[in-house]
Amino acid sequence: MSEPGLFDAFEDDHAAPLAVGPEGAPLAERMRPERFDEIVGQDELVGAGSLLRDLVQQDRVPSMILWGPPGTGKTTIAQVIARTTGLAFVSFSAVLSGVKEVREIVAEAARRRRAERRGTILFVDEIHRFNKSQQDAFLPHVENGTIVLIGATTENPSFALNAALMSRCQLFVLKAHDRAAIRSLVDRALAEPERWDLPTAIPVDEAAREALLDRAGQDARSCLNALEALLLREQARGGIGKGRVEAADVEAAFSGGKLRYDRSGEDHFNVMSAFHKSMRGGDPQAAIYWLTRMLVSGEDPLWVARRIVRFASEDVGLADPQALAIALAARESYRQLGSPEGELALAQAAVYMALAPKSNALYRAYGELRAEIGRGPLGEVPMHLRNAATGMMKSLGYGRDYQYPHDMDEAIADQHYLPEGLQGRAWYRPSPFGFEKELQRRMDWWDKVRARRQEERKDER
Repeated sequence: MSEPGLFDAFEDDHAAPLAVGPEGAPLAERMRPERFDEIVGQDELVGAGSLLRDLVQQDRVPSMILWGPPGTGKTTIAQVIARTTGLAFVSFSAVLSGVKEVREIVAEAARRRRAERRGTILFVDEIHRFNKSQQDAFLPHVENGTIVLIGATTENPSFALNAALMSRCQLFVLKAHDRAAIRSLVDRALAEPERWDLPTAIPVDEAAREALLDRAGQDARSCLNALEALLLREQARGGIGKGRVEAADVEAAFSGGKLRYDRSGEDHFNVMSAFHKSMRGGDPQAAIYWLTRMLVSGEDPLWVARRIVRFASEDVGLADPQALAIALAARESYRQLGSPEGELALAQAAVYMALAPKSNALYRAYGELRAEIGRGPLGEVPMHLRNAATGMMKSLGYGRDYQYPHDMDEAIADQHYLPEGLQGRAWYRPSPFGFEKELQRRMDWWDKVRARRQEERKDER
């Protein structure tokens, strides 16, 4: 397969150059890989023998969706595919443009296909920003091969993209970079500073490199651009600076914090799921970690409080009846105090929930009954339990033979309370944990009293 020239893909106005390291671009852009072998951290996706790489090398590039966190190489992979195949490459942002521009690009792609026998890759960054009806604009052109669509998204395609588009595209998932992958990029940048137009006389000590990896997280772009900013700042200080980058400089640069969290996206549900499951698993350290991460990242504290209340009934239940009271008190405390004071009440409740005895017996009973009642038929209310609100209803037998438990020995009446055919059924089955052990003891006692009464009635007969 022949390698195309660097700018061969850009005859039309919409095309964006594939050149690595354009003058004035951030370091991460200047270091953007040109070949598959230069891409780090995505070996399963683009390494030798991978499906995507094999398809590209066979000039059989499918339309695809690249899904992964920020800074993992989605744009880079799209550009390398175009460079490797020689397809025209048109870059397009769903943030900045709309369906009108899509139509213009498709028309040019159709012209190129007819006149030059050359295909076009349409790379759509942030494709999830198109609503699902706008996404339909791509369908016929993907279907007939006018364009090879490569969509990039940080959002879960199951939620963000419509089923029709997904059925026409291959999904490739990019993993968040691990520490080793990002470290290799940092080392590469510092090993050849002249190549990447970085200050050459300013060393970055080992502690600073480690701090940079700690604070930049899994975003390669962010890490490289932060490195460049630190080097350029130290260079600008000239004689009044330290002449090197230290860990304290990195900490100061990231003092405002950097957390990847989207209250309207998948992180919102993933982090909350981790919080809920940490409480369910009895891990107070993890529970308070995820709670704090949500609150620091800007999550609505009252939404978090609502989940704690839900947890108190769903996962703790009657194993610890006090849990619901504590959850409600934490929610009310936050309403009264707000942030930051009220957040401590939420942390207190989260730790309590994690350490409370757990039971989903009530949750299961309620779910079973909802399903059973939904299937029907519904049994009639027994006559002795009906309310005789009028004389006519009383004459029909409503409320007849009802036994008032407070007037009975041991405050237990000898009657049933379920519809005909359901007597003896049990939906709530207490767990052997916490307060539910006491509830089971009480239920056993009531059953024992009722059984004794039945035996006494048999003896009387």
